[in-house]
Amino acid sequence: MSEATEPAAEGLVLQRLREQFGDALRDVKIWRHETTILLAPQDLVRVCRFLRDASDLAFDFLSSVVGVDRLHLPDNSPRFEVVYNLYSIQFKRRLRLKVRVNDGEAVPSVTGVWESANWHEREVADLFGVPFEGHPDLRRILMPDDWEGYPLRKDYPVEASPKWWEEEPA
Repeated sequence: MSEATEPAAEGLVLQRLREQFGDALRDVKIWRHETTILLAPQDLVRVCRFLRDASDLAFDFLSSVVGVDRLHLPDNSPRFEVVYNLYSIQFKRRLRLKVRVNDGEAVPSVTGVWESANWHEREVADLFGVPFEGHPDLRRILMPDDWEGYPLRKDYPVEASPKWWEEEPA
């Protein structure tokens, strides 16, 4: 779908973002009336703050933060993608933001923009091993503290059971 034929609400969001951030929008995809914007990690927090605070946009709800391991994709570098699903309750608009990082690279935390990011970011860190710079409490949230590895990575050895799971001989 071209930008000329997109719905007015999506046009407004993209227009305002392009005016404010220009080249910070690395890629824009619109498919089935859903807009996805790829950003550099260093631009994430300022774009999120703008989307939340601009009165004509008001993306006041962070519905989810998810991780994607791009290991076996044709264009798999950087390896990890962190996806932010935003919603404007007032204007009933959805927007998806993505950032990509390599293994060990940190993504800036958006907990200062939306408090709900706290547990979402902890989940991505726990299951994919993506660190979040500036996060107030990046402890494991789903896996036991002594768990080795990150179970949602595509190269995680699923055949190997953790030591605590093995039954003791009778």
